[in-house]
Amino acid sequence: MSKQFFGSHPFLLGFDQLDRLLESSEKSASGGYPPYNIVRTSSDQFQISVAVAGFSSGDLDVTVEGRQLHIAGRRRESGARRVFLHNGIAARQFRRSFVLADGMEVSGARLADGLLHIELFRKSPDPQIHRIEIATL
Repeated sequence: MSKQFFGSHPFLLGFDQLDRLLESSEKSASGGYPPYNIVRTSSDQFQISVAVAGFSSGDLDVTVEGRQLHIAGRRRESGARRVFLHNGIAARQFRRSFVLADGMEVSGARLADGLLHIELFRKSPDPQIHRIEIATL
């Protein structure tokens, strides 16, 4: 059974980039760490909450590159050596990526109670109708 691509359908012109986005999002899936929630807070607003217990704001990096939102965490080593009797809080480095649709923008990020909250909103598209003149030869 062969894989069906959006770009190969005759009525979907120019959607080959969607195939590439789907493929890259499959590759960037990093298992279940760190866990996250995505919530629709209104019709055009969303919030991604990532569990980042043990990370400070200086250990986290949130960037938008093209249509991809990247969230990375890397804990810096503290100068003092600690001896753990039990180390149950995972604080390994991570990188999680989300593909953003056209018109989606990040409005801000905040760290509270061990959760990194990233606010997103969808800009309303300007409905544009263009009349195409037909040339005669």
